Amino acid sequence: MMQRISFRLLVLCIAIMMGCGKSKSVTPSADSVESSSRDAAAVDSATVAEEVLLEPFDPPKLEELEASVTWVDQRVVDTLELRRQAEANTKSLVTVDEALKLRNDSPEANKKILSALGRLPDSDADVDWNATLVRHLNGDAKSMNPLMANSTSEFEVHGLMAFGVFSFDWEMKPLAIADVTVSWQTSSDGMYDKVVLRDDLTWSDGKPITAHDVVFSFQTIMNPKVPVPAVRAGTDELRWVAAYDNQTLVYFHKKPSPTNIWNINFPVIPKHVYEESVKEDPTMANSEYHIKLEQKPVCGGPYIITKRTQGQEIVLERRDDWFKKDGKLVRPLRHFKEIRCRVIEDPNTALLALRAGEIEETILNPEQWITEQTNNDEFYAKNTKATGTQWVEFHFCWNCDTPYFSDKRVRQAMSYAFDHREMLDKLFYGLYEPAMGPFHASAWMAPKQGLKPYQQDLDKAEDLLDEAGWEDSDGDGIRDKTIGGKKINFEFTLLSSTTPNSLKVSELLKQNLDQIGVVCNVKPTEFTVLQQLEIEHKFHAAMGGWGTGTDPDTTINIFGTGENRNFGSYSNKEVDALYEAGRKEFDPVKRAAIYAKIHEIVYEDQVYTWLFWRNSFYGFNKALRGYKFSPRGPYNYGPGFDSLWKAVP
Repeated sequence: MMQRISFRLLVLCIAIMMGCGKSKSVTPSADSVESSSRDAAAVDSATVAEEVLLEPFDPPKLEELEASVTWVDQRVVDTLELRRQAEANTKSLVTVDEALKLRNDSPEANKKILSALGRLPDSDADVDWNATLVRHLNGDAKSMNPLMANSTSEFEVHGLMAFGVFSFDWEMKPLAIADVTVSWQTSSDGMYDKVVLRDDLTWSDGKPITAHDVVFSFQTIMNPKVPVPAVRAGTDELRWVAAYDNQTLVYFHKKPSPTNIWNINFPVIPKHVYEESVKEDPTMANSEYHIKLEQKPVCGGPYIITKRTQGQEIVLERRDDWFKKDGKLVRPLRHFKEIRCRVIEDPNTALLALRAGEIEETILNPEQWITEQTNNDEFYAKNTKATGTQWVEFHFCWNCDTPYFSDKRVRQAMSYAFDHREMLDKLFYGLYEPAMGPFHASAWMAPKQGLKPYQQDLDKAEDLLDEAGWEDSDGDGIRDKTIGGKKINFEFTLLSSTTPNSLKVSELLKQNLDQIGVVCNVKPTEFTVLQQLEIEHKFHAAMGGWGTGTDPDTTINIFGTGENRNFGSYSNKEVDALYEAGRKEFDPVKRAAIYAKIHEIVYEDQVYTWLFWRNSFYGFNKALRGYKFSPRGPYNYGPGFDSLWKAVP
């Protein structure tokens, strides 16, 4: 099993979902499938016909599909086995003992540490199967319902206890999860995907997990009364999902598209738990019933939540009934018997907890990585550290609907005014690389040449502001402009999260703009409040970041006209047309060129002032093994977190 999350979405510093169970479901005979498939699909359709954001659709019989469709097999993968196969072709650069003695003070040392400590166990005898892992969450998980996930903490927890059918590997290649899937096929015309689920899947309350749960989840996501816009993005590209029996699913697409393979990857919740309650409380959060579910959710994955203390800790326990049926192991056993997720919001407190052995892994910020805090004997007594490239970019977002940033020249002026070199060299100790648009330079869809990072040029910034009509007309030292017959000063508010690094970068912009007659008021804002203000477009500018999606089309949610995460209200008809073209182009080379062009346009328009790509910096207890970095960090892919294990003491 692995991290199971709908990675179509881009979330701030993201990030992912999977499942839990007991009794067997019964696979109908061929005769019963023929007689009941149309009725089952029709019942699913009738249940929500008047409530969802969908056109009426009457699914064809399965026999009709089989007679008319040519199916192409897709990957059904055990990603742990995939990792083993990849590791069989590599060798450790040093022994485990040598790696544990190393200090990670160079790229060479980092490679050696990862080559030895980042491997799967050679045998089951090497693993402490009764081990507890104490993980770090940098914020509490607001909801245990995977449809409601909207933070990295929620994604991390759901990746352990929620159910899903699809995932992707460390190369961002899609797959169906072998733990839950028998087969996955796509029609040759790109209009259908067919999945057959395993018949040994159960929820944590013992009820079977079936294809009808997947259909119900799709219908719930598409119910306009249910507030899940993040999960709905992409899922709304589906025409319908139909269950033809307990195991057989068909996903119906509106049109052929290379993105269809990602649109079918959405979270799954138990129909028998939510079918009635969502009618009474579409928020899935306010009723007494839903509040109780938050404390004891019905899970569909390898772990179940046994304890939840708000703001402090979430405890999960391995579910033997997920892995074993009738005493026989039917799925690879997860490496930890118990996982305790401790909530520590302050990064300095988290580092102290790591050094004391109170947690066993945590993200490190650049200052922690580079300074004595993680380079002394006290740190290395219990821990080591490792790093890898991660596709998470940070930026200043400019609200194009405000009088300040509607003009491209002004947005470009902001980027010229900012001291990028001081940020990279002094604030981040030379550990981060500059960002030049939405796609990392190593990504297949990024422009291969021609773009250069912005450097501070105050003269250029002032010239651009002059051209845009922002001049100091009254000599008070602040630029102004007459708009609609009224003179307004160039004084705006920049929202920033309360984390130290975000505030440092925001304050640097304020200082830089002071030099050219622009007033920037930095407003530290709690993350959920900041996010809501962005959603409602009630801000001038904001510092934020996006993790990468599995496909470049996910960025339409950010740069497409009217899209729900287009916080800056950016609109460009050429960009919109290119996104539409990208959804029709199947040739990978031509498709890459389309997204490279989008990248070039939004960079030219400086929709954002792109700042830096954040590396993955992690501290790990020396007992831990198996961590491997990807563009999504060490966890949020398949097998991701599932590859971690603890050595026998």
